[in-house]
Amino acid sequence: MMRAWMLSTLFVLCGSAVAAERFLEGSPGAAAALLLVFLLLAGLNSPLVFPRSIGLTEARRRSALDGRPIVLWRPGCPYCLRLRVRLGRSARRMYWVDIWRDPAGAAAARAANDGDETVPTVLVAGQPHVNPDPAWVREQLASST
Repeated sequence: MMRAWMLSTLFVLCGSAVAAERFLEGSPGAAAALLLVFLLLAGLNSPLVFPRSIGLTEARRRSALDGRPIVLWRPGCPYCLRLRVRLGRSARRMYWVDIWRDPAGAAAARAANDGDETVPTVLVAGQPHVNPDPAWVREQLASST
């Protein structure tokens, strides 16, 4: 669990240090702006931006019932963030599996990517699709429900 928050924590710590330095130099406005930018980056790279993750076993069970895609992802991945943002509200209708929290999800990502944990990997009807176009994922989601 701590691994998922590592990048966000690093952004907050670095932003605090840079902002403190600017504040001590006599630039409180610049310090506030920099801190705000770092906090925004921390938020975007946190697990909070993504729908609640579930385990791969549960995701497969649910997907078998309703046909919705499964997304294997990890915090801090810019491609996962791009997919999440481009899908908008429809992202919440898919099943998200954080490979850093679920060993079975990490194993599925490695199996689909020749041993690499390349994400996002979207499973549609059991078939993996590595870093697919968000428009294609939206089409798959529309056809599944």
